[in-house]
Amino acid sequence: MRAIQIVELSGPEALQLADIDEPEGEGVVIDVRAAGVSFPEVLQSRGLYQLKPDLPFVPGSEVAGLVRADAHGFRAGERVAAFCMLGGFAETVVAPAHFTFRMPDALDFAQGAGLILNYHTAYFSLVDRGRLEAGETVLVHGAAGGVGTASIQVAKGLGARVLAVVSSDAKEAVAREAGADEVLRADGAWKDAAKALGGVDLVLDPVGGDRFTDSLRTLNPDGRLVVVGFTGGSIPEVKVNRLLLNNTSVVGAGWGAYITRRPEMIARTAQALDALIASGHVRPLVGARFPLEQATAALQLIDGRGATGKVVLEP
Repeated sequence: MRAIQIVELSGPEALQLADIDEPEGEGVVIDVRAAGVSFPEVLQSRGLYQLKPDLPFVPGSEVAGLVRADAHGFRAGERVAAFCMLGGFAETVVAPAHFTFRMPDALDFAQGAGLILNYHTAYFSLVDRGRLEAGETVLVHGAAGGVGTASIQVAKGLGARVLAVVSSDAKEAVAREAGADEVLRADGAWKDAAKALGGVDLVLDPVGGDRFTDSLRTLNPDGRLVVVGFTGGSIPEVKVNRLLLNNTSVVGAGWGAYITRRPEMIARTAQALDALIASGHVRPLVGARFPLEQATAALQLIDGRGATGKVVLEP
């Protein structure tokens, strides 16, 4: 089968198309129709991600496609989305049964490939870590990206008002399509604008960098800042005396590490997201689509922070 391999740790340019044997192992065999591309693959291409397989390896953590043969309660030909951890940038993958989900008819394959990593992360960050309640105001950084658009949709579906922070007109359009109530510019006075709109109860930050301190300043009393990642590159620090002034909190949201210890949460989150899909609130926004052989270009788009919505490969 055709697959993309990382052959050295020199960045997105290290990806190569290869002809390799089909994978074997216990799980659900899926013929891939779309594979999600995310920031962790960019980090893996440089050896900077916590998961460090031996070279060469096939990256790709999430896919959507068709079940090849009856297994683990799934029937051949069923449309599924799956989190496979590795191996997704290929024509065929074997995914764990507990991380394979039947796709609702409302979603196509590209949307299914953008469902698990981003939306499970968003739900975990907002609900399990951020303690979001209906009627609260959420500010989302990186709001036009995969996690950002997922967070907007999940927050809206749970009854929150959402302020989105973006860096361009094109990204503003994406954030509004995702359902943001207000859109603020990252290169402007977004902090002052957020405070003028009544402040925020929860900040979701997958960016990090120099926005962190200003995010704390937007929080209302008992507000929470949820740290999701550092796509901006630098890891910020907090002076804890700032947390005392308004009884605010800084909370980490490491979804992957959490579900390793509490796998029972996977099915619970999937059930909650199914309800949000059924209600029409969750519809993954698909951005750029690339054929399998252009995986390097897909990673470069994300690496250059030019991606909006979910970037997918379509074998």
